[in-house]
Amino acid sequence: MTDRRSFVKASALTGLGVSILPNMGFGKSRKKKKGSDEGKARIGFIGVGLRGTWHLANALKRDDVIVPAVCDIDPERIRLAKERLEKAGQKKVTFYTEGEDAFRKMLTEEELDGVIISTPWLWHTPMAVAAMKAGVYAGVEVSAATTMAECWDLVNTFEETGTPCMILENVCYRRDVMAALNMVREGLFGEMVHARCGYMHDLRHVKFNDGKQPYGGGVEFGEKGLSEARWRTQHSVLRDADLYPTHGIGPIALMMDINRGNRFMSLTSASTKSRGLHDYIVKHGGKDHPNAKVRFKLGDVVTSTITTANEETIIVTHDTNLPRPYSLDFRVQGTEGIWEKDANKLYIEGKSKPHRWDDSKEWLKKYDHPLWKKYEAEATGAGHGGMDFFVLNAFVECVKQKIDPPLDAYDCAAWSAITPLSEVSIANNGEPQDFPDFTRGKWIKRKPVYPKQDEYLF
Repeated sequence: MTDRRSFVKASALTGLGVSILPNMGFGKSRKKKKGSDEGKARIGFIGVGLRGTWHLANALKRDDVIVPAVCDIDPERIRLAKERLEKAGQKKVTFYTEGEDAFRKMLTEEELDGVIISTPWLWHTPMAVAAMKAGVYAGVEVSAATTMAECWDLVNTFEETGTPCMILENVCYRRDVMAALNMVREGLFGEMVHARCGYMHDLRHVKFNDGKQPYGGGVEFGEKGLSEARWRTQHSVLRDADLYPTHGIGPIALMMDINRGNRFMSLTSASTKSRGLHDYIVKHGGKDHPNAKVRFKLGDVVTSTITTANEETIIVTHDTNLPRPYSLDFRVQGTEGIWEKDANKLYIEGKSKPHRWDDSKEWLKKYDHPLWKKYEAEATGAGHGGMDFFVLNAFVECVKQKIDPPLDAYDCAAWSAITPLSEVSIANNGEPQDFPDFTRGKWIKRKPVYPKQDEYLF
């Protein structure tokens, strides 16, 4: 599912369309679908590539999940999914494979409680919207939207239908992140003032391969590439923006109570020159390779500064085209202390030695979240250091209990909006861009996601 109408006409003027519908149905009760097994969730899967297969594998380990249907248009991925499902004893599964709209048929024909969406970015919003309109909980991979119009589509559809949409941001469940959130809620850092985060990950071997393996081995992309190289790299050709903000901003948004007593107000962004992807092609494919002539629009480092209603600032960095070790660059700073993840250091006034950093290890251990203490064994081997277990667990439990998820449609919109807003800011020489209030004022009274309770959602 790579085309999406030629990448929405080459991504022309992304982020400029906004539609607004009246606030309808927030918090209204949702009926349990007929045929659902008591105490179990009927979860369908749209997209079973590498990411979707991880989710499927984790779901099949559970005794409270039934998988009635799977949708993917790649025959090889369907074959692999069938093998997993049969091995897990789930044989009554319908497969939807015919064309790009096969997911719509699945959503209307199957009795589903929820659906996991793990497809290329351009399909996330249309699929999540279709799920909500069908009365099916939508669990959508990151980012949830690519344009401002899509951000509003997610919010408006949720408010119209009352059917939830959860952004499956697994980093919100990373062990150190949850411990830091615990510390924020306990007041260890005092009043929040500033944070840093981002996505700094050398993706050159993801954006290019030889068409035979998903990671590296060549410099092909698009129709000649495999896996993410088949669709993800084209975004770097067409867009100069923070293309992947949610791994960093998700955890920080929770710590700053975004959409729950606070909200994003404005953003300014700047972008560097683009050299990394071209140089990689020349180095590994030669200066005469056809892809050496491609001009990549994405700057190698994109830096955005966000202001909030509560007068904090957040610096968000996107850096995926240059050689570097992986980092999400977390810094959490308040009136009483600071945590810096990359240096593994922390300072709390009155508790740390004056002007001396503490090793953060003991602090994070002391404030380890109850969820991790309870489910550490189950999380082992679930993917991404265990956090994949927790994000799926939260989705499944919300589906089973018919309650709103901890990372909801408003989060989908606010976090994903960084991409189109940064694109417009960069195109206008760093001009400040205002964030819409996706909650339409509800952020003032909504309560924070609190981390102390020993439950699935924080």
